[in-house]
Order: sequence, then structure tokens, then C-alpha cells
Amino acid sequence: MKSVIAPLLLLSVIAATSVASAGEERSAILYKNPECSCCESYADYLRDNGFEVTVRPTHDLSLIKERHGVPDSLQGCHTTLVDGYVIEGHVPVDTVDRLLSERPEITGISLPGMPQGSPGMTGRKTEPFEIYQFAPASSPSIYVVE
Repeated sequence: MKSVIAPLLLLSVIAATSVASAGEERSAILYKNPECSCCESYADYLRDNGFEVTVRPTHDLSLIKERHGVPDSLQGCHTTLVDGYVIEGHVPVDTVDRLLSERPEITGISLPGMPQGSPGMTGRKTEPFEIYQFAPASSPSIYVVE
């Protein structure tokens, strides 16, 4: 009986740890123009999907983007920092989750511009979103089409 109890106890500890990890909030810092409301909507979208979001309004958004290595061609509405990565623009949370799960050796990902129907934006999605990856030593390339 003793040999059965130890493995069951170990499985209980593993299951409890997994449940606690799944319920934990992930932290994000979102830099935005103080007057932009769609950025607030994106922050709410992240919160609704388990992120603890700190919004930092700034009039130096271009400096933030430059400091974090966001190429000019990939700039979006706001810049979000999550777990060592840069999330530029209105990237869907499924793609953010994929990035955090895969942990590629890149600086970050971007959905450039302000595409209609993207998280935090109004309207309907009219075409697939091309989400790019970027890193200092390489040219931007498609990370995923969603």
C-alpha cells in the first residue's frame, strides 16, 4: 500500500502545481500615446485573457519603439513588453501565447499599423493578419498568418 501512496501523492502535487500555474496572471507593460483609446481596448483585451497589464502613457512612443528594436516598417499603435519580448500593435492573444510557449530567439512580433477587426480595434476582420517576427541581426519575416 505504501508503494501506491507515494506516486499518488506526487501526482497530486504535480496536478496542483499545474492548476496554479495555469491560473497565474502574466505581466505586461503597454506603452501608448496618452490620447489613444484603442490601446486601452487592447490592454482590456489582454486583461480578459489573463494578463496583468500596466499602461504607461507617453509622448515618446517613437523612442520606446527605437529602444526596443522595433523596425520602422513594423511599427504599430502601441508597444507591449511581455516576458522579455516586444509585442508591437494589436497582436491576437493566441499568437502572443504561441510566442511565449515557443520562446524563439527573437526580439518580438508585430502586427503593423492598426488593422480593422484586430483585438482592440473596431470593425470586421477582412483579411488574414500577417504577424512578423523581428530581431537585430536579421530581416523581419512572417511569424504567423492568423
